[in-house]
Parts: sequence; C-alpha cells; structure tokens
Amino acid sequence: MPMSELFNLSGRTALVTGANTGLGQAIAIALAGAGADVVAAGRTPADDTARQVEALGRRFLFVRADFAATEPVQPVVDAALGLNGQLDILVNNAGTIRRADSLDVTEENWDTVMNTNLRSVFFLSQAVARHMATRHGGKIVNVASLLSFQGGIRVPAYAASKSALAGLTRALANEWAAKGINVNALAPGYFDTNNTAALRQDAERSAAILGRIPAGRWGQPDDLAGAAVFLASRASDYVHGITLPVDGGWLAR
Repeated sequence: MPMSELFNLSGRTALVTGANTGLGQAIAIALAGAGADVVAAGRTPADDTARQVEALGRRFLFVRADFAATEPVQPVVDAALGLNGQLDILVNNAGTIRRADSLDVTEENWDTVMNTNLRSVFFLSQAVARHMATRHGGKIVNVASLLSFQGGIRVPAYAASKSALAGLTRALANEWAAKGINVNALAPGYFDTNNTAALRQDAERSAAILGRIPAGRWGQPDDLAGAAVFLASRASDYVHGITLPVDGGWLAR
C-alpha cells in the first residue's frame, strides 16, 4: 500500500469532542485535511472549526453537549451517526481543569473534573465502540496529558483524571483490539491554549517551563496534527494501548 494511503481518511467520519478551539480544533481540522468528515460535540458552537473543515471540502456537523454529565452521550452518538451513517474515529478531547491547593479543592470541582475528563470519556467510548464493533473497525483517540505521567502542582483532580485516562486507554485496548478497534491516547505537553493562559502569563512559571522543554518553545495546536492523524489512520493498525507524548521533549528531560 502506498504510504499516502496509510494516512488517508477519505470516506471516514470522525467525532471530536471539544473542537471549538485549541487542541480539539486543530485535531478536527487535521482529520479533515486527511479526508475525514467531522462531527464536533461540545458546549460552545464551533463555527470557526466548521468554516475550516468545510473549506477543505469535508462535511461538518456540530452537536451541542456538556460532557460534565453522561446524559448527552447517546444523543451525541445518534446525531453523529446521522451525518454519514457511520463513525470510524472518536477523539475524546473535551476536558476541564480546576486549579487550587489540594487543601482547598471542593467536592463540586473534583466531581466536575472527573466527570468531564474520565466518566464521560468512558461512556462515550463505550457507546461508539458498540457501533464500531458491528463493523469490526474503528479508532478511538483519547487526549491525555503530561499529568498522565506526572503529578503536577495545584491540579489534583486533573492529574488523577488524566492518570486514570492512560489506564483506561490500556484497559479498553486490551478488550477491544480483537474487535478491530484501536484505543490509544495523545499526551500533549505545554501548549499555547486557553487552559495554559494563566501559566503563560506568569513570567516566572513560564520561564521555568520553557527552561525544561528541549524544543525551547510552547507547543502550538498544529503540532498535534501528525500524531492525531497517525492514531486515527490505518498507519496505526497494529498500535494498541499507547499514550503518545507530544511534548517537545519534556519527559525526556
């Protein structure tokens, strides 16, 4: 098979959560650039993402959903299937973070983070995998974090959810590989997104972060494009259960 065909997503339909800005938007546009139609699900309309996906000649559908709860899961899957009658790729990107000293974390904030970053990811993956299993094929890509490997500072719920997400990725890969479903994860490093605005605006903290990144810069959302297309394409057919860091070398330091 020609190398270009290994990464070709023509005829595929991808569901990407949290695709209105940042990493989710970059992933959605990258998948469209490789040929996939895109369904974006999240709380905020993804009009800019829609324009860029459609400019690439791909179909786009937005489904409003708040993944702090699991009630939207089946309606989102049903709506996504309505675009082309199939789902080939799921990218679990929607997530949230709450920063506070561990002594001050509230139960409400803990539950919001865990429900969004882990609980909804499992049940959305389960619902999509039921469809994928009938077709004996599909790609599920979870968006993990460097805090899938490390503890972080003042983000205990986020670190717990992302560490658990790496474990969930392995667990689902073990069960679903035989059904033709690849389950893997991306672990972005320090990227220039809304979630890191407070860090980038803190001159001392930003300098400390940059000092540890061998690449010497914050990641840009487009830096995830190649890895996302790889895990969503036939090029990764024999890759199961990995959490792939895209971090400018942070973990190697």
